[in-house]
Amino acid sequence: MLAEAAFLEGKYAQAFPFFGAERRGAPVVAFARLDSRPIRIRSQIYQPDHVVVLDPTLLRAVNVTEGLKPGGTLVLNSREAPGSLGAGKVVWVDATSIAVQELGAPITNMAMLGAYVRATEEVSLDSVLRAVGGYFKGKAGERNQRAIRRAYEEAST
Repeated sequence: MLAEAAFLEGKYAQAFPFFGAERRGAPVVAFARLDSRPIRIRSQIYQPDHVVVLDPTLLRAVNVTEGLKPGGTLVLNSREAPGSLGAGKVVWVDATSIAVQELGAPITNMAMLGAYVRATEEVSLDSVLRAVGGYFKGKAGERNQRAIRRAYEEAST
């Protein structure tokens, strides 16, 4: 959805997952590149500008800020303000509660997309809402858009 929103704004975008050990509960990493110029590189991102953590338990299992560029942004799903995490900017939102209230399930990706947009301003909220509305129709689209808006509004630094 992030890449689609960037595309709607006339930007170039790539989005792809990376699956390590494929087992239930294993951490999954996904990458997105956004640029105003064509993107020629096709590899993982080892020094990201931003990191988004959907599952707060990963903070105990993985160094989520490994490779994060100095001054980079960490967007975290958390009920409370996190301590120092080695990022230039930390933005947090209770995406789990938002997802349960708006979607009826703890599926946090759309809420975290809203928090990411607020934290980085890489794409506009309107573009993200349009991308989601184009993909999810009817009630599903409305619910996902509400989750995005709420997380955008409730994200804290």
